[in-house]
Amino acid sequence: MTFAWLTRSLRAPRGALTASGKTAAAGALCALALALAACSSPASRFYTLSTGETSAASAAAVANPAFLIEVAPVDVPPQVAKNQFVVQTGDTQVRVLEQERWASLPGDEIRRALSNSLTRQLGTIDVFGTPYPDRVPVYRVKVNVQRFESWPDSHALIDAVWSVRSVRTDALLTCRSIANVPVGDGFDALAAGHQRAVQQISTGISDAVRTLAASPARGAALTCPAASKAALPVIPVAPKTGAGS
Repeated sequence: MTFAWLTRSLRAPRGALTASGKTAAAGALCALALALAACSSPASRFYTLSTGETSAASAAAVANPAFLIEVAPVDVPPQVAKNQFVVQTGDTQVRVLEQERWASLPGDEIRRALSNSLTRQLGTIDVFGTPYPDRVPVYRVKVNVQRFESWPDSHALIDAVWSVRSVRTDALLTCRSIANVPVGDGFDALAAGHQRAVQQISTGISDAVRTLAASPARGAALTCPAASKAALPVIPVAPKTGAGS
């Protein structure tokens, strides 16, 4: 059935078409409308927080790491726990964008980006969900994102409380990091801002892992990493008796 036939059918004098012809013409018109609508729908764009960078030094260290890390699933606020971008339009309003999407849920994106960054900085591997030998120290990383804000042409903000716990000794360090990265116009810039924010937070976490590795004894005096190296505020969080990691 061609477009020319459909045009002739619609222009035919009244009564010239049979009932079946009218039905066929109506069906063809509906199909054409649906096809045109599909062609005009904008394509979705997908973004990720992982950088995929791997240094030669960290790759060599992975063959025989001094310790292992275990990056647990990351908690994010429920209002942003979706594939669509949720952008701030004001202090009390947000907009959900159907065409701008994360490649996976934000919590998964943050966990993967943190895992990649930490293994690269520390020269180790992430053994989450994988058996590991008893003789190797393991440091469990838990991140709870309090705020994940996207302000187009302004800034990307991640406010996270995180902890590093020694699986062998139960030594624990709990801190808070607030990464506020200026961004330019466009959603590529916004995604890149969140990517940089995750990298900044991972720097503080990697310093905390090194601190625990240097003071493995349970009950040792531990402090959050200095803000100067992490390039963002790192705030100590008082531990709770009996609190889990």
